[in-house]
Amino acid sequence: MNDLQQRAAERFLARHKESGCFLMPNAWDPGSAKMLVAAGFDAIGTTSAGIAFSQGKPDNIFCARDARVERDIMLAEIAAICQSVSVPVNADLEAGFGDSPESVAETIKLAIKSGAVGGNIEDYTGIKERPLYDRALAFERIAAARRAIDESGIPFVLVARTDRFNIGVPGGLGEAIERANLYREAGADCLFAPGASDTATVRELVRELTGPLNVVMGLSGTDVSFAQLHDLGVRRVSIGGSLARSLYFHLRAAAQEMIEHGTFSYGNNQIPQSELNQIFESKL
Repeated sequence: MNDLQQRAAERFLARHKESGCFLMPNAWDPGSAKMLVAAGFDAIGTTSAGIAFSQGKPDNIFCARDARVERDIMLAEIAAICQSVSVPVNADLEAGFGDSPESVAETIKLAIKSGAVGGNIEDYTGIKERPLYDRALAFERIAAARRAIDESGIPFVLVARTDRFNIGVPGGLGEAIERANLYREAGADCLFAPGASDTATVRELVRELTGPLNVVMGLSGTDVSFAQLHDLGVRRVSIGGSLARSLYFHLRAAAQEMIEHGTFSYGNNQIPQSELNQIFESKL
């Protein structure tokens, strides 16, 4: 930890306590991080899905544990992103890279060491038959993360994520609210229930949750706007791996054009190399 990280952490935490809403897009490498900051964003997150894709790996929530990106590789990528920009970085720490509260606490310590000033911990186990951690254990995992943060002396933003909407079982709003509020009690600064993006569900979450709400957008091309989310009372909007998936969509389309048609029209839409050089040679 250094003075720059301390000040960035203080600014980032303040944004979660203030009124209003802010948009925090997610990067997966230093290049994408610099592009987002150059566009004008003053805080970014990492996306574990995007980092996994860049490593040629699947996203953790949809694959077996032995296929996932390991913690040391994920933290190294997070550190590279943090070192490439001067804005606050929130780290996607998945489920903390271990079941035990001790594993989660260690991951938080490593995230702080990497330069991050916030991080998500989810309650998804990765086990199809038992997709969410038992509530008592889930509570202790967030509480352990909170203790690690308090011991560090840096005001790291702890984001507790419940994957109740992502486990393939219909419904679940009530349980998502109960779990999120439980994690708030355990010490979370911000609450996150991915899969909730329609206005009715978001409105209910804002009304019932005891802490600030993060909503992820871009997952399904919904027409709900940032302005609407602001008016609903959402505190933070992220985009998960949607931007990374969008770029892979264009990469695949270009590859298909070349192999199927032997043409190169994809090249009509490029950022000039001189502009990229100018962005990438500076720390933004």
